[in-house]
Amino acid sequence: MKKLDSIPVNKVERVAKLVTTGVKVGGNYIKYYGKKMVNPELTKDELHRENAEDIYDGLKELKGSALKVAQMLSMEKNLLPQSYVEKFSLSQFSVPPLSAPLVMKTFRKYFGCEPHVLFDEFSPDSVNAASIGQVHRATKGGKKLAVKIQYPGVRESIGTDIALVKPIAIRMFNLQGTSDEYFDEVEGKLMEETDYTLELKQSEEVRKLCSKLENLKFPQYYPELSCEKIITMDWMEGIHLFDFCRNELSQENRNKVGQALWDFYMFQIHGLKNFHADPHPGNFLVDDEANLVAIDFGCMKKIPDSFYIPYFELAKRENLEDENKFRQKLYELEILKETDTPRETEFFAGIFKELLTTFTQPFNTTEFDFSNPAFGNEIAALSEKFANDKTLRKMNGNRGSKHFIYVNRTFFGLYNLLFDLKCTISINQYEKYLA
Repeated sequence: MKKLDSIPVNKVERVAKLVTTGVKVGGNYIKYYGKKMVNPELTKDELHRENAEDIYDGLKELKGSALKVAQMLSMEKNLLPQSYVEKFSLSQFSVPPLSAPLVMKTFRKYFGCEPHVLFDEFSPDSVNAASIGQVHRATKGGKKLAVKIQYPGVRESIGTDIALVKPIAIRMFNLQGTSDEYFDEVEGKLMEETDYTLELKQSEEVRKLCSKLENLKFPQYYPELSCEKIITMDWMEGIHLFDFCRNELSQENRNKVGQALWDFYMFQIHGLKNFHADPHPGNFLVDDEANLVAIDFGCMKKIPDSFYIPYFELAKRENLEDENKFRQKLYELEILKETDTPRETEFFAGIFKELLTTFTQPFNTTEFDFSNPAFGNEIAALSEKFANDKTLRKMNGNRGSKHFIYVNRTFFGLYNLLFDLKCTISINQYEKYLA
């Protein structure tokens, strides 16, 4: 794989790269419609493959928040053609790494020496490269270590990337009026993800608080070998969850890993009110005994009670069926507004009733089978319905608490992982850890 000696950091360089990518995508459309004139039966499969390839190739060289967008989109399997999902999934753990000289330069800048001075052994070639950083093997005092190095300029480019994405998102989602709190929420989380000193603190806190959960492992972290751009932790044996799901597995192991994953998230959400908000398969390993290994805590989300209480009250079937209580909670969550017209009130209440009735099914049973395609198909059908709803596109999409962004992202990501595992989950088992 090609290695990078530099990453575009300033606005002009990053805009130029995106423009180049846009030109390639435009060329793909011209080529597609030329072929379509000759062959009216031609599908868009080839167009999607070529566009996904060109867009991903552009984003992977920008890295940072631009590539993070691709990573987030790869989790939205019901919103994108499969070609995009497959290609963007690579952003979770397989992108071009930094060259060895750039790695050495980073160590000299933050530690005043090269890595071989700090470690007994250090591999200059990365074993894993993603959107914000890459991982190298090292050893010290007989311990196998993983050293995560942040790409240079990632933090400095976040504001530029958000500014580039903002006008596109406003048009795409029809965000009328002020929507700054949404973009501030995303920018704030991206800034936190580039603060490795904060990630180290969060990682140790989660490791200690979740140590009582069964079939779940965490690395130990080493502050003396870490800094704001480099984190050193134990090397954890295992394969990525992405690869694990594609192996021939016993149902017992599928259920074991899935249960550990569900309990991990439910314990954090309901017990800690602070949770890991980046549930993509690149952040998890599975060891030889089918234990789940959590390895990345850069993105954590705290939920205030003002959001937590009405959000999970709407997960209960009796509240969904009580129209007065249902609408009251929609106002508390800022989905409905006092300024809405009667038409807007009826429209959005109807949409969210349908959405929540489907999405909260697992919470209204004691055991849930994620291998049954019916649930996933219902979510996919709703996504397609809303994507093609012309009335929805004309309505003001600027609604809902800012906390929805990462809470919903977490549940969509978690559901997708459980669909991939094809596991059966005991929904309330996590409660034994809350005592």
